[in-house]
Amino acid sequence: MKKLFCINTITNFKEIIYDPFGVPFMKKYPDIEIYNILDDTLLKEVTLNDGVTSSVIRRMYNYSMSAVEYGADCIMCTCTSLNTAANALKDIIPVPIFDIDEPVARQAVQTGKRIGVLATLPTSPKAIIKTINAEAAKAGKSVEVITKIAEGAFDVLSAGDRNKHDEMVCQQLYALAHEVDVIAFAQISIGLLKHDTCSVPILKIGESGYEYARKLMGI
Repeated sequence: MKKLFCINTITNFKEIIYDPFGVPFMKKYPDIEIYNILDDTLLKEVTLNDGVTSSVIRRMYNYSMSAVEYGADCIMCTCTSLNTAANALKDIIPVPIFDIDEPVARQAVQTGKRIGVLATLPTSPKAIIKTINAEAAKAGKSVEVITKIAEGAFDVLSAGDRNKHDEMVCQQLYALAHEVDVIAFAQISIGLLKHDTCSVPILKIGESGYEYARKLMGI
């Protein structure tokens, strides 16, 4: 049995992440178990400091090593805003560790040159754009990134009003679709967004991250 550990930063991760993505994943791959670690102070610290701090990296390291001690085969951070921390630990943690936005960033670079990034938190675009630029550099490709943020929508979702959240995010989504070749969602919290069909591909954080973890674990 393979063990995937997820480091979560939002208190409603079960509703937004584990139930819609983790549970179906385990049903599809019964040889994989998912364990969850929650620390909502991580995202708060990143937001207050406009980026990942040494304290965040240190705590991520401690959580990751605890997971390793319990037998983790792979560790996935489910928060895009912390992808810098996950990257900083890749050469230190003895099992694969990555951020859930990596597969989406990679696919976005493969799909188009004008890449739209949609988010509800200001820290998420900055984080995933770094990953997009890194993937573009690896591919030897020049890309342009255009960002739209549905300000306030994350707080609305956290308060339990998904319909209002989706309405706010869709306004930005439809506007962004007219400006780019492909759209990458910058957060898993908008992965369940209900929206109309758009004229460009939409890459959502969620299932692709779990599938990447499966590959890293050799299943």
